[in-house]
Amino acid sequence: MVTGFQKVVYRTVQLAFRCARPFLPYRVPELLSGEGSIRKLPEFIKSKGIDSVLVVTDNGLYSLGMLDGMFEEMDKIGLRYTLFKDVVPNPTIDNIEAGIALYKEGNCKGIVAFGGGSPMDCAKGIGARIARPNKPVSKMKGVLKVLKKIPPFFAVPTTAGTGSEATLAAVITDSKTHDKYAINDPVLIPHYAVLDPELTVKLPKHITSTTGMDALTHAVEAYIGRSNNKLTSDLSEKATKLIFENITKAYDNGEDIEARQNMQLAAYYAGISFARAYVGYVHAIAHSLGGQYGVPHGLANSVILPYVLDYFGESAYPRLAKLAEIVGIDGKDDAEKAKGFIEGIRKLNEHMNIPKYIKAKDGGDLIRDEDIPVMVERAYKEANPLYPVPKFMGREELTQMYYTIQGK
Repeated sequence: MVTGFQKVVYRTVQLAFRCARPFLPYRVPELLSGEGSIRKLPEFIKSKGIDSVLVVTDNGLYSLGMLDGMFEEMDKIGLRYTLFKDVVPNPTIDNIEAGIALYKEGNCKGIVAFGGGSPMDCAKGIGARIARPNKPVSKMKGVLKVLKKIPPFFAVPTTAGTGSEATLAAVITDSKTHDKYAINDPVLIPHYAVLDPELTVKLPKHITSTTGMDALTHAVEAYIGRSNNKLTSDLSEKATKLIFENITKAYDNGEDIEARQNMQLAAYYAGISFARAYVGYVHAIAHSLGGQYGVPHGLANSVILPYVLDYFGESAYPRLAKLAEIVGIDGKDDAEKAKGFIEGIRKLNEHMNIPKYIKAKDGGDLIRDEDIPVMVERAYKEANPLYPVPKFMGREELTQMYYTIQGK
């Protein structure tokens, strides 16, 4: 349980960050958007006076030929590139160091991150280490630990979910300790972003669903927290409405370009919002599961979100009721509307075959009792004092949440 004194300390820290926010170097990425915009990126890069870039992606995207069109245009105009295609899910410190070596070897002047959250996080980690060559990744954990300009950064999301093309966070895993943590600094916000819906058309259904629900988690956690302003509230509302209207369309028909474009915009809006208003316990718990067991981040968020919203109860009802109204869910009062909104999230999950609980692939238990204290501690330290949640969780409440998300 969080004590009264701790609550005062945590809220004071959160207030200090809210007061400091207008003075931090936030930026909104310059956008290239629309069908086929990826082929315009090489010329755009060259127009910025850059003649050599590191392209950061993963083997899966590379083997599918998704970068071929961009590479063809790069070759055509003489833009040199060094390819780093070995990004792993939940990128590690070793992953980042391997990318840095290639960046230096290719005498690169900028970074292109192509993919979902993992390539984005890895590329941001590379950028942070280029900016701070004498500072190890582990020393950048937390907030405002980079504070120097990274190389020009071009983000090309191939999912509509993480919002990494607009955020200040890089989530890194220490492969030795299984600790998964975030580096948070406005200097990590990409300078440019490409939103090309054609890149998301062939996504597997389970990626469409879980990354889309990841974007919804960003929008909702930012919206119900206590660090909102008009910009973050407006963008979270827009993102939530777009997701409720489009996610099942994109899931049911991957060729629906309009739905795909709307989901990309939703993820982008939610990314801008949570980069400024922060997230909450859903993310803290999801990060611990990703670090300990490799649970995909979007899947973890999708499962955990309704349970954490249940826990917040009355403290989140007014804000959740407003979101309910925006997506067309009615009720006699805020409580009924808020509960209807949470039920709406569960219905989206059910429609898209997202499981109710965190389980192993064979349906058995994944979370081991002996691991829970370590994960509780990691989630607790990530969330407190920074995350401006409507209602605090102590270690006891977090422990119970790990059992809840297992269906126990």
